[in-house]
Amino acid sequence: MENIKHPSTLLKPQWVAIIRDNAAEAEGLGKLHPAQLQLVYEQQWFNLLSPAAYGGLQTSLPDLIKLEEALSWADGSLGWVVTLCCGAGWFGGFINPNIAQQIYSDKEVCLAGSGAPTGTATITGNGYIITGDWKYASGVHHATYITVSCNIMDGENPVLNEDGTPLILPFVLDRKDVQLLSGWKYIGMIATGSDAYSVTNLYVDKNRCFKIDPGAAMIDSLLYTYPFLQLAEATLAANISGTAVHFIDLCVPAFANKATNIRRVNQANVLVMDEALRSATALLNQARAAFFTAVEASWANPTDEELLKTVSTTSRVLAKISRECVDELYPYCGLLAASPDTEINRVWRDLHTASQHALLTFLN
Repeated sequence: MENIKHPSTLLKPQWVAIIRDNAAEAEGLGKLHPAQLQLVYEQQWFNLLSPAAYGGLQTSLPDLIKLEEALSWADGSLGWVVTLCCGAGWFGGFINPNIAQQIYSDKEVCLAGSGAPTGTATITGNGYIITGDWKYASGVHHATYITVSCNIMDGENPVLNEDGTPLILPFVLDRKDVQLLSGWKYIGMIATGSDAYSVTNLYVDKNRCFKIDPGAAMIDSLLYTYPFLQLAEATLAANISGTAVHFIDLCVPAFANKATNIRRVNQANVLVMDEALRSATALLNQARAAFFTAVEASWANPTDEELLKTVSTTSRVLAKISRECVDELYPYCGLLAASPDTEINRVWRDLHTASQHALLTFLN
């Protein structure tokens, strides 16, 4: 196994302090804390995948996943918001250039949205009438633009693809045209503010519609021709991995506290705990190394189907091992890990919420 680096090596200590010092308050707010948000803007983290032509960072996938893992190590909710919002910013590579110029002219631009096709876009004149409700838009409270996925309708009839399936296309909407709805009620990732939203009978010009397909890319770059599935799997897996590393780090003082203050924990028990920590760390690092290697290889040969399949496999394995390592260590942490006002419990809740994402549930 290669000498895998700890995620902390990619972040300045002052950044980590800002992120973590405000994490508990962010959870209370149900969205990122203003101090965290200011750091995100300063570092352009919402623009990690946005086209350089519009002022974005246009980061390569291998570099992206390592940074996203590091941000999730600092705090799961912040890492998740950055990942999902810069993922929506990736759509800038497909959006009509005139619209994209408007979107990215804002220095605090943030795109959020949902890929679920729970809306309709009915063809009318030179545009569409959009109606629908969408759930789970991480970072939506910070969004300047919101994306929606719609079933395309011609009157009362669905428009079909050549294979007979419904035509589904995404649109980018102004935040002012979208109504936010309270909808995030889960135990973790609370500071992501992953609430719902709705649109009713909104007319948009046809240039607000785009297509996520390598052949439809408006920017000539590998980043926008690399398959979306593997990009999404890899970025989500990196988040779960970073959160797991954070939990393992917190196990060190938790184990020490238990060994020192609980009479029923003897030296033999301490050895069991230490071995569990060593084993979990080694197993997670092995999965991280395989994952990073797979992404690097695929990025170098993006048309190789076997390499793309390996990205999918290692992403799902990393998510599974991250969850299993945390669950193996959790019982040794004592009631501290079950108290909702502790950092270790917040990390546990964040990981077990993020790991429910359907994209990484099954290994194949």
